[in-house]
Amino acid sequence: METQAKTTSRTRKVLSVVNDYLIITLGLLCYTGGWCIFVIPNGIVGGGVSGIGAIVQYATNGAIPVSYTFFAVNLVLLIIGIKTLGKAFGAKTVYAVFMASLLFRILPEVIPQDFIDELAVANGKLLCSLIGGAMSGLGIGMAFSRGGSTAGTDVIALIISKYRNIPPGRIILLCDIFIVGSSIFLPSDLNFGERLAGIMYGYLLVASCSFVVDLSVAGNKQSVQLFIFSKQYQEIADMISGSMHRGVTVLDAQGWYTKNSEKVLLVMVRKVEANYLLSMIKQIDRQAFISMGNVMGVYGQGFDAIKEKKKVKKL
Repeated sequence: METQAKTTSRTRKVLSVVNDYLIITLGLLCYTGGWCIFVIPNGIVGGGVSGIGAIVQYATNGAIPVSYTFFAVNLVLLIIGIKTLGKAFGAKTVYAVFMASLLFRILPEVIPQDFIDELAVANGKLLCSLIGGAMSGLGIGMAFSRGGSTAGTDVIALIISKYRNIPPGRIILLCDIFIVGSSIFLPSDLNFGERLAGIMYGYLLVASCSFVVDLSVAGNKQSVQLFIFSKQYQEIADMISGSMHRGVTVLDAQGWYTKNSEKVLLVMVRKVEANYLLSMIKQIDRQAFISMGNVMGVYGQGFDAIKEKKKVKKL
């Protein structure tokens, strides 16, 4: 029995790791796809290391593609990220850097130019900025949710958010303002007004990306609080603690009208787990009365950790 339990545990761990890398890969595909289809063909400069790579590609007339700059700059940031965020994060981010660099190299050759022209270029820079930013933000959020990153300014964002309660999207936004603004110095035949318009499109792309990142990351961390009124509270509590591995608090209560003593269950779960929990409760007691509400934050085992500020030693 013990051997079987160990084998099952190892299998679950392997499947969990495979699932993490699969989600990160899909996120990277979404991220690089947004750049290769909507951003780069329109000559827009976005944020992060990809934005730096775009600037270099535009300045060299395509002699140095985004993939080369993306990979080279991220090597430096990876060293910092591994030391600060740990080896587990470093392994996933190393994978992300190699995979993103590879996708930046392959996708422009695989995706037909006619498809890009009809879908992106023909629809104008405004729409492409919004769609490209949304796809980039979704890809970053997917990588964040599995402990990975698309590297670049994302590494800086994760380092700061590890010690400070600051949304990662806001950090990325502040870091990227300078990168997009620097594109005004690119050698070009465009007049000042056209260059300024290009910067506005870049800021719109960054804002769209930042919004979707925050929405994606916050959505994964949202929690709900449930009060469950049921005569079969013991079975429900056993199900929650046994099947869902969540803590349950049993509260003593009294109905004011009936003057009968009751037991009320208090449960905290992730928002994504709420529908499963409700369906399981209804299987046990279809007459159960349930109150559910969103909470601002849940800190402790199984949820978020409280981030403490480092104390500065006085000399």
